[in-house]
Amino acid sequence: MSALEQLRAGVVTASALQTRDLAAGLASELPGEVTLALHGDLGVGKTTFVQGLALGFGIREQVTSPTFSLYKLYRAASPGKGLPAGRLLAHFDAYRLESAAQADELLLEEFLTPPWCLAVEWPGNVATWLPHDAWHLDLGIATDRRHTLRLRSPG
Repeated sequence: MSALEQLRAGVVTASALQTRDLAAGLASELPGEVTLALHGDLGVGKTTFVQGLALGFGIREQVTSPTFSLYKLYRAASPGKGLPAGRLLAHFDAYRLESAAQADELLLEEFLTPPWCLAVEWPGNVATWLPHDAWHLDLGIATDRRHTLRLRSPG
């Protein structure tokens, strides 16, 4: 079963490594232009998921939460398996924003077109700014402390 199929069905991971591996597998299945809206409370693994996505894209730079800088940009040194050269990742954290208008002020529209993949943490804070075809990933923590992931879209 592909990473995309697993996420659509809903998956439980027992470690950060499993979450990163799943995201790395998803990287080769993503279209050239995609916005990933990562929903979940603090500590559910949103940044961990983006770290795995970056590894799948062939990005070797350390990926950290952009909470204070609002966004960070990453370029693959060499593309990941099955990916075209030049894939770029924009990691946007909307935690400190209060409205979609603030996202407009950041001039992030450039990251909504290929070869960019835009990963948005706290997308609810900028919901009206997100593209209508954004992929929504719900992340949570189960009662046994394992992590749950479920892709709600695309159809």
